[in-house]
Amino acid sequence: MANDVQSLGEVDQAILEALAGNARISLKELAQQVGLSSPSAAERLRRLEERGVIKAFTIDLDPAAVGYPLQAIVRVRPLPGKLHIVERIIQEIPEIIECDKVTGEDCFIARLVIRSMADLDGILDRVAERAETNTAMIKASPVKRRLPPLSRRK
Repeated sequence: MANDVQSLGEVDQAILEALAGNARISLKELAQQVGLSSPSAAERLRRLEERGVIKAFTIDLDPAAVGYPLQAIVRVRPLPGKLHIVERIIQEIPEIIECDKVTGEDCFIARLVIRSMADLDGILDRVAERAETNTAMIKASPVKRRLPPLSRRK
């Protein structure tokens, strides 16, 4: 199970930490870094994938470098009876790069990338008839997406 922290031994934790630092690390280099042979490291990696601990190998793209200098967090509160429609609209907006369905007064918290404030208005207009929104522009991200603690703290 992906949530079974106890089954993650020190070597598995070291593999995950190495991959979090560089997902393109060669198998040979990964094996050396965690103190295994290449075939053993490959087997551990395969098992982590099979168990769902590792879901994907991906890139960390800088939105500004590809033309999206602004980011915003938008809290979305669908109007009564509009939850599923609003969820579908959110899924269809490519500038929304991440969205969580949450508890509390709002139903969704979305992170989006935009080229300009005018673009933000256009995106928000797509949900305006079906939901209330509250937008905060992102100034900086002092904590980037990172691994959760992998070892049990005592």
